[in-house]
Amino acid sequence: LMQLRTGHIGLNHHLFCIKRSETPVCPHCRGLTVEMVKHFLLDCPFYRKECHTLQLKLRRNAKSLSFLLSNPTAAIPLLKFVHSTGRFKSFFG
Repeated sequence: LMQLRTGHIGLNHHLFCIKRSETPVCPHCRGLTVEMVKHFLLDCPFYRKECHTLQLKLRRNAKSLSFLLSNPTAAIPLLKFVHSTGRFKSFFG
């Protein structure tokens, strides 16, 4: 969770900053949408199904980035969300 809080996680924005990606944009969204933590957790339409599951568990709090990243009750549902997206398989197996 600390990596999500700091933004130092394998999303393209961070990877681009450390020269590990050619682009900071989301691999699923067209245009110039930068793949940052907020986009990954709240905005990316590619993860709509996973977001819906998170909303069922956390209700309206699932749309609050500060709640997701700081409230202990969000930790397990958030980790399940991250796992269910498969976005970090190449980093965490």
